[in-house]
Amino acid sequence: MEQQPAEDRSRVLIISAHPDDSEYGAAGSAAVWTAEGKEVFYLVCTRGDKGSDDPNMTSERLSQIREQEQRNAVAQIGGKEVNFLDFKDGELAPTYHFREAIVREIRRVRPYTVVTHDPTRVYSDQGINHPDHRAVGTAVLDSVFPTARDRLNYLQHEVEGLKPHKVREILLWGAQEPNYWVDIGPALDKKVAALSQHKSQIGDIDQLRERMAERATQVGENNGIALAEAFRRITLGR
Repeated sequence: MEQQPAEDRSRVLIISAHPDDSEYGAAGSAAVWTAEGKEVFYLVCTRGDKGSDDPNMTSERLSQIREQEQRNAVAQIGGKEVNFLDFKDGELAPTYHFREAIVREIRRVRPYTVVTHDPTRVYSDQGINHPDHRAVGTAVLDSVFPTARDRLNYLQHEVEGLKPHKVREILLWGAQEPNYWVDIGPALDKKVAALSQHKSQIGDIDQLRERMAERATQVGENNGIALAEAFRRITLGR
């Protein structure tokens, strides 16, 4: 199995179901990582083409709006790049076909860390977790291990110059039982600035900073961190 070069520790790949998911789950952490000099890549599996109650909105127009909003948000964070898959909002399932698209990006970017949805959270006091979130979380975990690692999966990738890759760390946002916290105190304003770009989705932007600060305070208060984002961290051996 190919050894991981030490310099690849600097690469992070954030994989989300919809535009704005990663901003809620990990934008503060992403801003901390970019400030540390890490390269943060984004893969968004849909363009959020169903996420509107506007009776005059179409899926085609909404896709264009939300794609641009996501690009604007990534720019606020200082992300390296953002790419989109062409799957439809609300129709995701952790199939072998879906996994191929994720594995392709993992093998192209070659991240040390992958960040995504926790697929185990079906519901909580805040409501039901979107089925696309669960599908992406499951598909990403299955893509990381063992699919992206094993050469004989999707041999067409090898023809294209994409070699097998072993991710070393996974961070899952939205976890019921987190075990890893990131201090986002220095990056709260960037998180808010990134979320503010999603104008088609955010209700009261004027109250956004207050809401995000309150949430980050609650997440960090039991761990001695003033403002935090929490994840379930999984490490993978060599």
